[in-house]
Amino acid sequence: MYIPEELRRQVISRADARCENCGLAQVGQEATFHIDHIHPSSLGGMTELENLALACVSCSLRKGAEVSAFDHQSGETVPLFHPRRDLWNHHFRWGALEIIGISATGRATVEALVMNRSITLGIRREEALRVRHPSVGIAVKTESWAI
Repeated sequence: MYIPEELRRQVISRADARCENCGLAQVGQEATFHIDHIHPSSLGGMTELENLALACVSCSLRKGAEVSAFDHQSGETVPLFHPRRDLWNHHFRWGALEIIGISATGRATVEALVMNRSITLGIRREEALRVRHPSVGIAVKTESWAI
């Protein structure tokens, strides 16, 4: 779907050029991040600033047109994380480089978007070493990661 350039710039600026789901910085990434409809256009979501989020390719492709996912701990289908309505730290926390869901929405989002795949952890490690990732405030055991 076409996103006007000015609207695209506003989304990127608001997100500080970071994925609004996992926090990955666009800088240093080969693939251009996507402007995603939080409430998918296929389900009636509008192409307006409040319904758009910046998402890395991994989060964007895994979210697709989904708005909910199953939380195995609660046994319920719950809404996915919504960057305009939800506060990140109410649903997630950092555990070294892993994103840990601390609510049903957080757990379901981490699983649905496969936020802790090994390649993603490697990218986060590199980003942390370059002081570009939100997890840099947490001690990173670099010797435990294969290069």
